[in-house]
This record gives sequence, structure tokens and C-alpha cells, in this order.
Amino acid sequence: MTAVHTLDARGLLCPLPVIRIQDRVKDLTDGAILEITATDPGVMQDIPAWCRVHGHRVLDCEERADDILVRIEVVRE
Repeated sequence: MTAVHTLDARGLLCPLPVIRIQDRVKDLTDGAILEITATDPGVMQDIPAWCRVHGHRVLDCEERADDILVRIEVVRE
């Protein structure tokens, strides 16, 4: 069963959501899912770009009524 972890980045502006993600991912194992909730629209570009650089996978990027939900899969080489 895949572990699902959450990160609340609501109210944080760039670059803080990505910094929080980077800190959180350090503690996660290969295949773990991190669900990030944010309000800064910049995360729609920033998180996928960060994942490309660091080798993680973006599973979903969804704008909702009051926030944005991004799900990433941690990939360890």
C-alpha cells in the first residue's frame, strides 16, 4: 500500500511552497505520495518544474474552488 502524506501550503507565496515540499520529501520513501494544498497559483508551474529537476512525478494538478491540489510521487534512484 502506498503511503499518502499531506502538506498544507495555503497562504504561502513563491518560493515557500517549493521550499516546504523539498524539506518534506527528504523524509519520504520511494513511491510515497505527497498531496500539497496551496493557494498561490504559481504552484501550477513551480511544482512541476521542481519535480522535473529532482526526478519526482506529478500525478495531478487540480484547481479547486478555494485552493489548488497537487499530488506528486516521490522517486528515489
